Amino acid sequence: MARILVLDDDRGMREFMEIMLTKEGYDVTPADEPSKAINLCRKIDFDLVITDLRMPKIDGIEFLKTIKDHRPETIVILITAYASGETAVNAMKEGAYDYVEKGGSIEELKKVVRTALLKKGLVNENQNVKDETVVQTAFCGMIGTSREMQKIFATIKKVADTPANILILGESGTGKELVARAIHENSSRSKMPFMPINSGGIPENLLESELFGYMKGSFTGAYADRPGLFEMAKGGTIFLDEIGELPPVLQVKVLRVVQEKTFRRIGGAEDIKVDVRIISATNQNLSESVKKGDFREDLYFRLNVIPIHMPPLRERKEDIPLLTKHFIEKYAREFGKEVRMISVYSMELLMEYAFPGNIRELENIIERGVAMETSNIILPENLVISANAATVPNFDIEITDKGIDLNAEMEKIERRIIEKALLKVKGSKTKAAELLHVTFDSLRYRIEKLGVE
Repeated sequence: MARILVLDDDRGMREFMEIMLTKEGYDVTPADEPSKAINLCRKIDFDLVITDLRMPKIDGIEFLKTIKDHRPETIVILITAYASGETAVNAMKEGAYDYVEKGGSIEELKKVVRTALLKKGLVNENQNVKDETVVQTAFCGMIGTSREMQKIFATIKKVADTPANILILGESGTGKELVARAIHENSSRSKMPFMPINSGGIPENLLESELFGYMKGSFTGAYADRPGLFEMAKGGTIFLDEIGELPPVLQVKVLRVVQEKTFRRIGGAEDIKVDVRIISATNQNLSESVKKGDFREDLYFRLNVIPIHMPPLRERKEDIPLLTKHFIEKYAREFGKEVRMISVYSMELLMEYAFPGNIRELENIIERGVAMETSNIILPENLVISANAATVPNFDIEITDKGIDLNAEMEKIERRIIEKALLKVKGSKTKAAELLHVTFDSLRYRIEKLGVE
């Protein structure tokens, strides 16, 4: 539920706003003076603040500055009976989202509030205003308002406290480990260990000792008994990432743990009983691996009790702006930069890109953009996006020992694509924009930037 603070020294107006917004489905907190409101904002992370402009001691503009200094991400709407163009401009300069006149249309106020929350990703655009539903934008480190991610959030909550084994399926970079951690954190095992291991990133001889441990003297270098991850995860969760890479010998041993809840250390003579929840993940088609004989069918069915499919980023593009905002804030803090946003054209480039590396690739692009940017907004020249072989024509580029200017080469490629599109439609920019699946304004910007004739 979106949290809204209403500040107004007029009791009647304050109570009216509280009742009206509560009926709309919001969590409303009223305040009658700025000092109280400021204290509330320091304690509570409000999504939206609605404040009167004219108040004793401190006016709405000063209050706006204080709120923005403390919580710059908070959306602020100003309401006043003394509207003027100059005050509106001043309010917008100081970071106000919008400016509404007192005594105006109630429906207009509702629309402004709703639009503001939509911008922040807090309201589901497909719901009617009367039947407001606030979607969950973040859950255990995962971010997304798309239908696909909302289903995954709901699935995690349903299955977290069941004993069933879970198999997470999805391409590399989609966030499979985040799902595994979320399941663990929302289960009754949350206070016990969460032990992740990449089954494909460790040599077979070392992987066995990592999973099951070993006894002193069982091989050269085994100077003392050592427990494995299954033992250390007792009472908690073990996450077997890239389970499809598990060697056949270890598939047998993992199957025994799954079926009998027991295993032996390397060189051990006694069975060790363990209570552990197993979550696996893979970017492979395990059912095909089973058909080929590369993966045991009995283990596959034991692990795949509840499958969770992580969608690639290209299938949930509506989440790109929210993820981009998150990564900009993350790396601006980390690098001590003043970068606060991304330009419209830069965002269009991201929305048009296929992201073969998924969220991990988006994060790398934004990290690089924040690091290179010298202003407070990420511009296209600092947004290095790999050429997608599936959509970009093959251009012969020779990389010498001295290297090449990647940005310059990418501009050449983009210029040639635009020129070919314009040639095909006999110079019509409108038709070329349709052909390239970009807006007319975006194409015009690129033509001017690249000097296309």
